[in-house]
Amino acid sequence: MAEIRKEAFGRLSDGREAALYTLRNAQGAEASVTTYGARLVRWQTKDRAGKPVDVVLGYDSVAGYETDDTSMGGVVGRHANRIAGGKVTIGGRTYQLDLNTGSHNQNHIHGGNPGFHNKLWQGEITDAGLKLTLESPDGEGGYPGNMEVTVLYSLSDADELSIRYEAVSDQDTICNLTNHTYFNLDGFQAPPVLDQTIQIFADTYTWADSESLPDGRILGVAGTPMDLRQPTRIGAHIDDDFDELQMGLGYDHNWVLSAAPDARGLRKAACAASAKTGLTLTCYTTQPGLQFYTGNYLDGTHVGKEGVRFERRTGFCLETQFFPNAPAHPEFPQPLLKKGDTWRAQTVYVLGAE
Repeated sequence: MAEIRKEAFGRLSDGREAALYTLRNAQGAEASVTTYGARLVRWQTKDRAGKPVDVVLGYDSVAGYETDDTSMGGVVGRHANRIAGGKVTIGGRTYQLDLNTGSHNQNHIHGGNPGFHNKLWQGEITDAGLKLTLESPDGEGGYPGNMEVTVLYSLSDADELSIRYEAVSDQDTICNLTNHTYFNLDGFQAPPVLDQTIQIFADTYTWADSESLPDGRILGVAGTPMDLRQPTRIGAHIDDDFDELQMGLGYDHNWVLSAAPDARGLRKAACAASAKTGLTLTCYTTQPGLQFYTGNYLDGTHVGKEGVRFERRTGFCLETQFFPNAPAHPEFPQPLLKKGDTWRAQTVYVLGAE
């Protein structure tokens, strides 16, 4: 198990101090996580030539994350992704969630305000890894129930970064947590990821409209630019004249994962690779869906680590999840957490070098 060290990461505007925990494995790879938003700040390993590469977009201190509007590196919740009109019905009662996205600010995304990625978590070093805990009060973001959330980050000597999620609530509520890290396998300082490859293990995807909201249809990827079942250069079809890509300004869609779960309950979701560094990133998850997002809205206004400006498409996200807008579509797997039950999910990202 990785050794873990703690250091200061700066103060928030209200004076509270954020911490940075760094997990280091026997191979010398390091992953750093801040208590602000349970955000992954850094993940450094060696490329095929033995050169250190940090593959995570991020900021040098908590101040950058406090003003960030991209959810960079964060654990988002209570519900990752979008919900139409911000309305959910639980046990026959309809709840109005915060409206914080959409062409007219008419929809809900990533748990509303402030969202778990903008809250200060409590950190604890344990034998199993870095344990982060958060209490979300009843009514926060519009959601019912007092919720207790635990996230466990661990880093193996095989460069497996595991994120385990658990949540309990004292009322029936919605829970759909994910991690919103932007990856660039050429390093966070590198140009856009268009020459890197992506493979997604999914035969179908959820069609989404211009607001990125699924309408309930699950369509086959065959014969479309959404077919990423074989390693495909990210930039090969990203700007094709195809409705989904035109409306999403590139890839920003949910794929319905096809692989069967292994003995741990994990299914292989995606694999990305860089010919330049030889690095590969494989994603496994217990969740049914994967949002592949290519940083289409990064615009160079975000100044990150070492003064690097994050330009359009300089990072991609692999967000494991229940499907977007699932509460509006009972035919989709549902992110319902019943009172007293424990919601559990796990995602494992594995870095390798070819």
